[in-house]
Amino acid sequence: MWPEKDIEYVKLKDDHLGKHYGLFSNGNLVSVISLFETNNIVQFRKFATLQELQGKGYGSKLLTFAIKEAEKKGVRSFWCNARVNKIAFYKKFGLEVIEDPVIKDGMKYVKMNKNF
Repeated sequence: MWPEKDIEYVKLKDDHLGKHYGLFSNGNLVSVISLFETNNIVQFRKFATLQELQGKGYGSKLLTFAIKEAEKKGVRSFWCNARVNKIAFYKKFGLEVIEDPVIKDGMKYVKMNKNF
């Protein structure tokens, strides 16, 4: 998601509290997602697929898995801060825009949510 940045840029101080998943293809890590649960609500962060493999369904498979994991746990909702240019992608998974856009690090984001 941030290939031009150092690994420290994507680390969060609460990373140890999340569940981190990866999808492998031919032994290579190609897509990742991190889930953080608080008060029966899951936020997914750091969702990314290698640039050269985007559009091949890896991210969709991983996001579908993450949504099913959240549903199994019985959480109330599943949300993220999505780049505006990815709204249509997330809508395919039942997420809806719930807040106005904000700009962070030069990119425009919206909060998207799926209730269970």
